Amino acid sequence: MATYIHERKAWPHFNWDAAKIAQRLGSVRHRQGRLTGRMEELGFRLKTQANLEALTEEVTKSSEIEGEVLSRDQVRSSLARRLGVDIGALTPAERNVEGVVEMILDATSKYNAPLTSERLFGWHAALFPTGRSGMTKIKVGDWRTEESGPMQIVLGPMGRERVHYEAPKAALVPDDMKAFINWYNGPQDIDPVLKAAIAHLWFVTIHPFEDGNGRIARAIADMALARSENSSQRFYSMSAQIRQERNAYYDILEATQKGDLDITEWLAWFLDCLDRAFDRADTILASVLRKARFWKKHANQKFNDRQRAMVERLLEGFDGKLNSSKWAKLTKASQDTALRDIEDLVAKCILAKDAAGGRSTSYSLIDVATITDP
Repeated sequence: MATYIHERKAWPHFNWDAAKIAQRLGSVRHRQGRLTGRMEELGFRLKTQANLEALTEEVTKSSEIEGEVLSRDQVRSSLARRLGVDIGALTPAERNVEGVVEMILDATSKYNAPLTSERLFGWHAALFPTGRSGMTKIKVGDWRTEESGPMQIVLGPMGRERVHYEAPKAALVPDDMKAFINWYNGPQDIDPVLKAAIAHLWFVTIHPFEDGNGRIARAIADMALARSENSSQRFYSMSAQIRQERNAYYDILEATQKGDLDITEWLAWFLDCLDRAFDRADTILASVLRKARFWKKHANQKFNDRQRAMVERLLEGFDGKLNSSKWAKLTKASQDTALRDIEDLVAKCILAKDAAGGRSTSYSLIDVATITDP
């Protein structure tokens, strides 16, 4: 008896109850259209900023789902440089950060380009520029082989691990991926949002690489969603929402991969998750507008690169209290330089001392919440 859907005779011919997901799909498509229209009204500059913030979320959160924490500053700087967005001083990005950014931008900016094995190999090589996953050497830019052993998803604390899923044998991967790629590039005979959901599930079920399958599956889904909107600009992050619901994500994947080929419940979960991702777009928009209001209000003020970078950090939501020591550390400046930078902004009524003084002196931005729309 088959344990996983890829072992069933009808694999990979999925089926679903269209009536059960019709209302969800209609609601998601309606919200998707409204969000796109709303963002189009922002104008080029704010729309570009919103795209940068959403892509930063997508890159960082997709990696977090797999337990890898990337520097948000490095991700944002890498994206800004490639998108031609001026965010002041750029933070140098490590090779692994550049690789994830390359993959996401290739998927979203070239959303209408065919999906090919060579393109997927390029994404995989970009994710693992050293040829290693952590300390382990892996096969990069090619399908996994039998030499790496069975491809299993094992979760749980040490000593109580449990196999949640085992992918198809490596010998089956080339034919399985050929079928997947042909389907993805084939006739658009289903709603493109549903195609994104199915592509995500189908790819991650095959698990064709030794590592990086989850991130690549989400990049493929992003590419399909970009096709559904006919736009390379992203104003929400599906991965950020999946990260927030990671346990439910793994649960529905496991249930679907151990079920039959009826994927109605997976499609329903994906649509609901996407709907909630649209809610997060409001947070991204609020952040972009907040920054726009701030910089418009202070357009005539002069900032050095350190000041501009630190104000951007404060606008994005600084973790903890800002003091001169943190300023010096983050900007790689001396304590005296940090204090001069801060005092200059205090004099310009951009920063204010917080109530507690002395050794615990900290600073906050002034009146950001009360600045009117640009």
